[in-house]
Amino acid sequence: MIRLTPFLTATATIALLTGAGIAQTASVPLAAPAAAPAVTSALPATQALYASYIATNKMPGIVGAFGAGNSPTMFVSAGKIADDANAAPAGPDSLWRVYSMTKPITAIAAMILIEEGKMKLDEPVSDFLPAFKTMRVQLNENTVDSRPAVRPITIRNLLTHTAGLGYNIITKGPLLQLYMDKGLTPGQVNAAMEVDARKTRPASLQEFANRVATVPLIADPGTKWSYSIGLDLMGAVIEKASGMRFEAFVQQRIFDPLKMKSSYWSVPASEVGRLSTNYAFLPGDKLFALDPAATSAYLSSPSFPYGGAGLVMSARDYDTFLHMLQNYGELDGVRIMKPETAKLAMSNLLPAGVEFGGVGGATGGTSGPKMGFGAGGSVVLEDKANSMGVGTYGWGGAAGTAAWVNPVKKIRGTIMVNYFPADKWPIRDETVKSLISDMQRFKTK
Repeated sequence: MIRLTPFLTATATIALLTGAGIAQTASVPLAAPAAAPAVTSALPATQALYASYIATNKMPGIVGAFGAGNSPTMFVSAGKIADDANAAPAGPDSLWRVYSMTKPITAIAAMILIEEGKMKLDEPVSDFLPAFKTMRVQLNENTVDSRPAVRPITIRNLLTHTAGLGYNIITKGPLLQLYMDKGLTPGQVNAAMEVDARKTRPASLQEFANRVATVPLIADPGTKWSYSIGLDLMGAVIEKASGMRFEAFVQQRIFDPLKMKSSYWSVPASEVGRLSTNYAFLPGDKLFALDPAATSAYLSSPSFPYGGAGLVMSARDYDTFLHMLQNYGELDGVRIMKPETAKLAMSNLLPAGVEFGGVGGATGGTSGPKMGFGAGGSVVLEDKANSMGVGTYGWGGAAGTAAWVNPVKKIRGTIMVNYFPADKWPIRDETVKSLISDMQRFKTK
């Protein structure tokens, strides 16, 4: 089961809404709405579910993209991309902040370099970033005092969140303060918050990496699964291994070959009419426009491309990415990676003795089947009710998005919404239930 991992905890969201940034995030009307996109009627249970979300004011809009084999993708949408009167209808080409669903894309970029022999799965990160040669481990969470790490951080560790790195969304105590002081905050929420974040955040990916190397780890590499900035750091490794800027490598090796033309690190002004507004829930389930499209932080270039949380994408583009993985690295005659590389990426890559138990409910997780962890995403290891089955690979995002692919069953799904907290509504579980119902309908025909 995919974990819907947020960029902000509920407490942090409330702090945001009571801070000085509110006045600068008022809703602004978007451009005139485009014509409503064609919506398939092939998934009536899922369509009814999504329509019910809009009718009960759970969200302004939602889009799902679902595929089986190489048949045309089925898009299901309801509502609009914002609650403004003239907002465009939500559809396959609407743009959404995918936050942590960026992680699998960064991980697949790394797997391409592994396939080409430019780095190895168990190679030390210090081979590319020398500042990581001698790392230290925090003695306990109440201090930043440290001891030498017993082993180096490897590429596998970055891909699977077993490097011992922290994350400003989950790290606590003095280590969290150190992360904040050093600007180790790879992500953006809205324009007002960006003003403060950029006062301390490094202005380049390589400088970010150098600062990360100065901070103690929470555990020895390879000994514990802990959600982290590992995929953000992987962007810096990719730059060194490829000899290209990270975002240029992703564009050249993934987006361009797959014709993914609606995937952005910063949204061009010409496309703002397609960009959703990101919301936060206030007490009483009131929606607050936290990052209105017209003034969004995503209209400006980020401090550096955030490999763990930085992309804005359409449902059509994310489905294209998943379709390539479903086909083990190939789509429409274009091969991104060898089948064996794709299979490796979507297998359980955790170091021996390390288990992935998911992320807690307070941070967007839900209960589910036994899972492992692959390159940037979870991997289902056993069948259970309301699961897409063994071999399902995927991940979720801070603003409620979710994506999964099962290359064995040849099925895939993407859900696009934008609100904090990610697990406000159980849309992933309910979508899977409705899809199972729709699939049963096909079987009885």
